[in-house]
Amino acid sequence: MGEGQSASLSAQLGQRIRAAIAGNDGWLPFDRYMALALYEPGLGYYANAGRKFGAMPDSGSDFVTAPEMSPLFGRALAVQVTQALRACNSGEIWEFGAGSGAMAAQLLAELGDRAAAYHVVELSAALRERQALRLQSWAGRVHWHDRLPERMDGVLLGNEVLDAMPVQLLHWDGQRWLERGVAAVDEALAWRDRPTPLRPPAGDFLPGTVVEIHPQAEAFVRTLAQHMGRAAAFFIDYGFPEAEYYHPQRRGGTLMCHRAHRADADPLVDVGLKDITAHVNFSGLALAAQDAGLEVLGYTSQARFLLNCGLAGMMQDAALPERIAAQRLINEHEMGELFKVLGLARGIRLDALGFDGGDRSHRL
Repeated sequence: MGEGQSASLSAQLGQRIRAAIAGNDGWLPFDRYMALALYEPGLGYYANAGRKFGAMPDSGSDFVTAPEMSPLFGRALAVQVTQALRACNSGEIWEFGAGSGAMAAQLLAELGDRAAAYHVVELSAALRERQALRLQSWAGRVHWHDRLPERMDGVLLGNEVLDAMPVQLLHWDGQRWLERGVAAVDEALAWRDRPTPLRPPAGDFLPGTVVEIHPQAEAFVRTLAQHMGRAAAFFIDYGFPEAEYYHPQRRGGTLMCHRAHRADADPLVDVGLKDITAHVNFSGLALAAQDAGLEVLGYTSQARFLLNCGLAGMMQDAALPERIAAQRLINEHEMGELFKVLGLARGIRLDALGFDGGDRSHRL
C-alpha cells in the first residue's frame, strides 16, 4: 500500500470513527474505538490490504510472529497437536485468526494425514485471500469460516489472537474509577474519561494508573466452551497472571501499537495503519474457562512449552541459521518468557506434553 493510499484509508476510517463518536453523545468507550480501528470492514487495520506480518521492516510488514520467525515453532507445536488429536479421537484442527497462514502451513506439512481437516475462523477477507494463496497445496483440506459451528471436536489453536481483542481502559485518579474513551476535538481524536462502576479484578493502584480489563476475550472463551465437544484448546500470547498484570508498578497498563517493527503507545494517530494490542490477563481467561465448564490443562511460558515438545532436539538437527532463528522463540529477553501458553479441554483425558515441566497453573 502506497503512502497516498495509506493516508486516504486512514482519513476515511477517521471520518467513520468521528461519525460513531457523534452518534454516541460525543464519546466512545475505548473498546468500541479499538474495534473500529482494527476491524471496520475494508478500513480497519486487520480488514485492509496493508501487509502485517513479516520478519523485517523492509518487507513492508509491521511485526513478526513466532511462525514467521522459525518453522521449528510449527514443528514443535505439531507434537502437542498430535497428542491432543489422539485424545480427542479426531483429525480436525481449528485455528482462530490465522494471520499469514504460516502456522497452518507448518502444521499441515508436519502432520500429514493426521490433519484430516484444517478449519480457519477468520473475519478479515484480505487475510483470507493471503492464507488461501499460502495454503493452496492443501486446498482440499483447508476450510474458512466466519462463525463458529454448533460443535467443534479436535484441537483449537490461537496464536497472538487474544491480544488483538478490544479492551476497556480504566483510569484511577486517586479517588474514583473512570472509564477512558475517545472524543473528537476539531480534526483530532483525544482521550476523555467518564465515571464508571467498572473495576479491575484485583490490585492496589496509585493515582494516575491506567489499566485494561478484558470482557471480550473472556466472553470469547466462554463462547468457545459452549461449542467444544471432545476438544483441546491451546492459546499462545504475550501476557501475565493477574497478580503481575495488575501490579502497582504497572501504572501505564500494557496497551501498545506496532507499525514497521516499531512500538508506540498512541493508538489515536495513524488509525487503521498500525496494530493496537494489549497483553493478556491469563488468570481472567482461565477463570472464565473454568466457570464455563472447561478444564485447565496447564499454563507455562512459550519457552518451556516448546522445549517440552522437543524443540531442543529439533534445533540440534537444524542448520545454524535455523538454530539462531529458533533461539528467539525461547530466549527470555525475546519471546520465551513474555509469551505464555494456556491449555484448555472438554470431554477428554489429556496430560498435555507441553506442560510436562514448568507448569505454572498454580500462579493463575
